[in-house]
Amino acid sequence: MTRSARELLEEIQAELAPRDDDNRLVPSITAGRAPRAVFAALAAEEKLITLSDWRSFHALAARADEPHARVFFGGLAPGEQQANGMLDALLAATGPDHGKERPRAGCQAYPAYVAWLALNGESSATAAGIFANFAAFGRYCKDVAVAMRQHYGFTSEQCAFFDFFAADVPEIEEQALAAIQAGLDGHRLDKREAHRCARLFQSYELLFWNTLADEFPG
Repeated sequence: MTRSARELLEEIQAELAPRDDDNRLVPSITAGRAPRAVFAALAAEEKLITLSDWRSFHALAARADEPHARVFFGGLAPGEQQANGMLDALLAATGPDHGKERPRAGCQAYPAYVAWLALNGESSATAAGIFANFAAFGRYCKDVAVAMRQHYGFTSEQCAFFDFFAADVPEIEEQALAAIQAGLDGHRLDKREAHRCARLFQSYELLFWNTLADEFPG
């Protein structure tokens, strides 16, 4: 059932792969070079992002007229709410974000695009664009969580947000594939739109990390 959906995802991910290493902040953190203040900024920005994405995923689920898409987006929303709460321990440990520009436009472009898609995006192409970037984000979070413990002395509770998104969740993949397959089978999914959506998600994701890399050089 999911063969063609998986093939489309693999095709999109192959297109995105050459830029996965354009993230300049994660290597700085993994080397222990980034200043500790970057974690206050990360937590503050993600606090806003997860709240926005929680609303956007609910809106995407409500607007979707295909059951598999509703299940996929509806399943993502609770994770954003859970992740939002996980940031509290990190915020308490780092103290306030003292950045000059708060919130940072480069960090909030990603959730703004998710919100735009909640109003304008075709459901299955949006699902493909979102899920195609999950693996890279998971790797970033895994590397950050390891470095937070090794180089910065954070506790597991304080690393919980990054641990959460680093975890592999097969159920989400199955739901994404089902939503994409339904779009393909129903001839609603425009593959060019799916590729475009995924490229924009990747660009906004990298903009988030690199905005902070510029502000907190290491």
